[in-house]
Amino acid sequence: MSSKARILVVDDERSMQEFLEILFRREGYDVTTAGDVDGALVALGSDDFDVVISDIQMPGRSGIELLRAMREVSPETLVVMITAFATTETAIAAMREGAYDYVTKPFKLDEIRLVVEKALEKKTLASENRRLRTELRTRSRSRALIGNSTAIQRVYELVAQVAETKTNVLISGESGTGKELVARAIHEASERAERPFVAVNCAAIPETLLESELFGHMKGAFTGAVNAKEGLFEVADGGTLFLDEVGEIPPSLQVKLLRVIQEKTIRRVGGTGDRRVDVRILSATNRRLEEEVAAGRFREDLYYRLNVITVALPPLRERLEDVPLLVHHFLEKYSRELGKTIEGASPEAMERLLAYSYPGNVRELENVVERAVALSRGGSIERDALPPTLLRVPETAGPARLPTSGANLDELVNDYERGLLLEALQRAGGVKKRAAQLLGVSFRSFRYRLEKLGLDAPGPEEAE
Repeated sequence: MSSKARILVVDDERSMQEFLEILFRREGYDVTTAGDVDGALVALGSDDFDVVISDIQMPGRSGIELLRAMREVSPETLVVMITAFATTETAIAAMREGAYDYVTKPFKLDEIRLVVEKALEKKTLASENRRLRTELRTRSRSRALIGNSTAIQRVYELVAQVAETKTNVLISGESGTGKELVARAIHEASERAERPFVAVNCAAIPETLLESELFGHMKGAFTGAVNAKEGLFEVADGGTLFLDEVGEIPPSLQVKLLRVIQEKTIRRVGGTGDRRVDVRILSATNRRLEEEVAAGRFREDLYYRLNVITVALPPLRERLEDVPLLVHHFLEKYSRELGKTIEGASPEAMERLLAYSYPGNVRELENVVERAVALSRGGSIERDALPPTLLRVPETAGPARLPTSGANLDELVNDYERGLLLEALQRAGGVKKRAAQLLGVSFRSFRYRLEKLGLDAPGPEEAE
């Protein structure tokens, strides 16, 4: 193990504390000492240790009691027991309670040095195995995280890192980028993977019902509460609760959510007693919560509780190189579901798929592929199976060519202008004033061009 390994020595004899502290500091370890079980538990509660070396027989609480208490406060720390009473009974009792090994007084320096070295090697191996399992689960289970682009690779790495922690995570990104899928990836790569993952869309539940949905209610708490019901925090106990669109939670409920995070207890609607819950909170939003905090619509203290670590998802238009991989993934999925054998996309269809900006992100691409699979008759997706919005995207810029058979100039110009207007609207999310700015024309001119080409469809209107 590295020289940064931390060792806690627990012994009621000051001379033994000093002896072991000097011995292991010379070996390059970071050593802390305690004179009794209470002192050891205080140290364990404020710092992480790799190995504890503890005497079994001490005034007050024994080393065996320390072992039992460590199951709750520091279950991954290995314990080496020291005893002057080398009986089979004490050794078996210590090992039964979870001790890694024991040595008997008087011990040789090489003996205790070797035992601690082996314990640290085991600790290192266990940590490495957890890291590898996390990486494998992240890659294999999270089918949502598909791509080789630099942007999505950074997300892979961050998911693997935050999965190993217990802190709350805020996942930000535009609608359709896969925030819930990233939340599932974090859960499945964490130590809570075998416990529940519970997702709730805070924007989809009426404000009057959201508190009951999250915290549960007692029978008779309100009209219609004919039975007691556990809330989603209780359902997720031991696992992960994913709060999607967390920015939609009303201020009155934000206070109660903050209390749950701080106290780790919930109280059902209509109830008088608190219930302890062990839940990791992952939340997501497509809003800028900093702006919501500045505007007074979201509590600052809650924001910092939820946003311990941020995972920012890039929009699909910023990683278009991942489109072919995503198309292949969705082709396999919907070919199975629809009973078809679609093996790929024609060059013309793929060109259209790569030329689009995807305001709806990965979710929109998935819908496009599902539609194309449903309409395709052959073994690959053809251009005519794509929706009109993709076909109107302007072709790759290049010198205009006059067909050998001639052409109608007005029609060619109108088609090209129509494609530019539609793409600008797509990029601007339908906001015409913003689309006009993208094209470098006035709002009045932009609206006139839409009307001229019969494209003035209903959309967000702005004053000039």
